[in-house]
Amino acid sequence: MGIVKISDELHEEVRLASQVMSRSINSQAEFWLKIGRLAEQNQDKSFLELIQIELEQVRKKQNETSHN
Repeated sequence: MGIVKISDELHEEVRLASQVMSRSINSQAEFWLKIGRLAEQNQDKSFLELIQIELEQVRKKQNETSHN
């Protein structure tokens, strides 16, 4: 685990979004980082498509785990 320095303004945005999404501040920041990384890697995909891809991957992992 590391520490990432961000502006006070961005921290406030993360804090507010975390309340709306019922996540911790760290979880909200991690979500935004992950989505941003995925968006850069898949520039042809929309936000909803990225979420669908992630859901499919989680389901696949759960199915693999439940069959072992």
